[in-house]
Amino acid sequence: MTLPDGYSDVPAGKIAAVVTHLDMHAPLAFPPEAGGAWTVRHVAHPDIDWYRDLHARVGAEWLWVTRLRMSDAELAAIIRADGVEVHALEHGGRDEGLLELDFRNDGECEIVFFGVTATLIGSGAGSVLMNHALRLVWSKPVSRVWLHTCSFDSPRALAFYQRFGFRPFRQQVEVTDDPRLDGTLPRDAAPHVPLID
Repeated sequence: MTLPDGYSDVPAGKIAAVVTHLDMHAPLAFPPEAGGAWTVRHVAHPDIDWYRDLHARVGAEWLWVTRLRMSDAELAAIIRADGVEVHALEHGGRDEGLLELDFRNDGECEIVFFGVTATLIGSGAGSVLMNHALRLVWSKPVSRVWLHTCSFDSPRALAFYQRFGFRPFRQQVEVTDDPRLDGTLPRDAAPHVPLID
């Protein structure tokens, strides 16, 4: 369905985001990384509670909720699937960044989740994590890597991805239940997104 021109109402209790899909078809030179005490490690068999905690600490401010609403079995089936890789950026003895890669479609990789906690935004840790992701992805037999961002994300996210060589190719509008109204996230999460109940 294509939305009509003009305004479209979003029902109370729902939220709507404009989602921008971006992709890349060949590796480019990586932007320089800031110095910092960060390491990135592959988490071979992610623990469900560990994953949910890191996912929430990285994504609550941006209303990441799809994985928080899944049952343990549903979540485990995804993050432990063959062709899916989870990586963590560690800083100060604690995991502070999340990278999830999906190689299950031949010849391509989706960066499903990517981000660092609020304390590391603007520190250069995101560049370290993205450089790690792209080096890893392009070391495999892929011809395309893609991801998406939305209007709930940091206002710097789109420019960040474009700096690494991603180019927009599609936009969509996503409407879903507001996770701050059903208890999935605290009511004060993502104050940049109006809460209308």
